[in-house]
Amino acid sequence: MNVQTAPFTVERQGDFAVAHSTNKLADCPDCGGTGLVRKTIEDGGRKYDVSAPCQLSKLQGRLGVFNAAQLPAVHSNSEFRTFAPANNEGADALKKARDFAIGWPKSRRGYVLSGPVGAGKTHLLCATLRHLTIELGVRAAYVEISLLYATIRRGFQEGKSGGEIIKPLSEVELLAIDELGKGRGSPFEMETLDELIARRYNAGKTTLFATNYSLKPPEARQASGYLSTSELKDSAKESKILCDRVGERIYSRLCEMCDFVEFPPTTPDQRRAPRRS
Repeated sequence: MNVQTAPFTVERQGDFAVAHSTNKLADCPDCGGTGLVRKTIEDGGRKYDVSAPCQLSKLQGRLGVFNAAQLPAVHSNSEFRTFAPANNEGADALKKARDFAIGWPKSRRGYVLSGPVGAGKTHLLCATLRHLTIELGVRAAYVEISLLYATIRRGFQEGKSGGEIIKPLSEVELLAIDELGKGRGSPFEMETLDELIARRYNAGKTTLFATNYSLKPPEARQASGYLSTSELKDSAKESKILCDRVGERIYSRLCEMCDFVEFPPTTPDQRRAPRRS
């Protein structure tokens, strides 16, 4: 029995998941190592011989797009098929992420996944980006928000502006922002997050999010109608509600840009689940 070799592998390499094609272009029987094959096309009743990338060359290009997305190394094996829902909400989240990926480019509305630590939110973000980069060549990026803040701070020491670092993330076709709401809520953090989301919102770019904070609107604020600036800052630091953590302006844009899916607080931590031998 012939066993078909997988066309590519994904492995941990430093901080990121990196994909490699199984076969070398030099050994490609279709193009003879050139990366191009001849094909005939017809236009207006006339036939033309043209050069086009071979299948292996196309695959290597898509794998390069996957590598550029810089998914975390720990999620090198995160796919839709490897996600095991622990409850109905987990199944809903899986369906939302998979339908989004399969429906691209028609499905341009993003999603926000909310839930406790270890629910599988990052797994689904990475599975979505993996599918769209490797299968369709969609240019994407993954960023964990607190690491972005740290990168910008280091950039300041090198003479770079925050805008220089944010620009590639604001322009990429699809961006996944993990750990939304995490941080101290400092003016620097809020301004950075607001600029990034505002740029993508204004450009009509699709963005995915994951957060450990509740998606429920702050009922107390709705009832009272007003909180002072100092009260807002103090409450935001301790709040478990996403709207408090990111502010009304960003939250309003999330409502327009994304569908919300929330795991219940009782969702078990998948990282603590017994390992299968």
